[in-house]
Amino acid sequence: MRFARVSVLLPVAALASAALLGCSSSSGGGAGGSSGVNPNALPAPTGITPNVTPPTTLGAGTILLSASGETLSLGGFDWPPSSADDTCMVDGWKFTLYRYLTVPTTVTLWSSPNLVPSDQSQHGPVVAHVVGPWVIDLHKGGPLPGKGGGGEEALPFAQIVGLDDGSAFDPTVTYGFGFSTTAATKDVYNVNLDSTPGPDGLNDLDEYTNVMIPNGYSVLYEGVATYLGDASCNGVQTSGSVTYDFSKLPTTLPFRLGFSTPTSYVNCQNGTDLAGMGVNGEDHPRGVQVSATSNYVAQVTIHMDHPFWESFAENSPLHWDHIAAQYVGVSNPVATIEDLQFVGLPGAKTTKPLDFTAFTDATGAPIPWRTCDATYYTPTGTGQLHFDPLEVNVTIGGSDPAVGLRNYYDFIRYTQATQGHLNSQGLCYIDRHYPSPPGGSG
Repeated sequence: MRFARVSVLLPVAALASAALLGCSSSSGGGAGGSSGVNPNALPAPTGITPNVTPPTTLGAGTILLSASGETLSLGGFDWPPSSADDTCMVDGWKFTLYRYLTVPTTVTLWSSPNLVPSDQSQHGPVVAHVVGPWVIDLHKGGPLPGKGGGGEEALPFAQIVGLDDGSAFDPTVTYGFGFSTTAATKDVYNVNLDSTPGPDGLNDLDEYTNVMIPNGYSVLYEGVATYLGDASCNGVQTSGSVTYDFSKLPTTLPFRLGFSTPTSYVNCQNGTDLAGMGVNGEDHPRGVQVSATSNYVAQVTIHMDHPFWESFAENSPLHWDHIAAQYVGVSNPVATIEDLQFVGLPGAKTTKPLDFTAFTDATGAPIPWRTCDATYYTPTGTGQLHFDPLEVNVTIGGSDPAVGLRNYYDFIRYTQATQGHLNSQGLCYIDRHYPSPPGGSG
């Protein structure tokens, strides 16, 4: 599947009231008579505004919007993995989350999700939408079962109760579905952030206000990575002709990984709820369909593993060595995305790009591939650690991020931006709203 930077979500102003639940209608894909009043309109938030969480049972023919980071967002990645099916950092790191903040905004429904089977970006006109933005800590889970099962949790945050013209949804019609993330803003609906300190002594509200807003982050990960691989894995390791002493890496590395990557997830496939095959070889059918007897739950799913992939291929193995290696010899390090642009220690960076096609540590020493459980993971390559951008253009050391991936900073942001899905595994067309090359993964 190819992805291009084509803007298809329409900018909309925040509208009037959230309380209207009217369902009458017109000929625009609904049923009944139109009231002419948009039942999905919300007043614009002023400051950090407490969100009014919709009830989990809205009634027949409505859509309850929930958000989930799936099971991984509730804790992180353990080491060692409990089974070969568990997601983990294959190089022996335990990744513990303290908070996982994201800022979703406009959720949109369109007519005709299969308008062009060979081009997922194409669909019919907007028929319904609700505008945020909302800020959510996905690490906290929620009262709803997640769409992927297995102990996943989801949190309701908004509702779409009818078409924008006031008419009801037609339960026999499939509607295209999409949503966006946006830069943190001072005017936002607060879904579940509070001032309770986490294990690091920090709290959600302060981190949103003091870290996300000033930096324009749309997603923020905070926590700590701890090396738990056995001693035989942590000394001198050789892959091909590259030898490296991994005992130089810090064994505990707090992280504050903020992504200024506003992105629209367009015309998504439905990962769980529509029967049959997807069009044009896609994994799942596109869109959502309401129920004539109850509300329908559409889950905005933000996968937390995407930034750490070794390739833009979906479900690639995860690594942390190359990030830890940028803090060799640093006292009290904190990993940030900004440190992944150039080679050198924090505060003393060179102008040499951190090259994801041939990783080095902060001193410029090549890093080899390693695995801390050969029965679980066989390194994809040999020699110097390198990641695979598939068909996306690479211009290491280039000046224009819209032309090609210039360094690892560009790579990790690019793959992070693919993390939005519908109902667990439903892939969407990726429309990045920051300078980036065309192409990508879902």
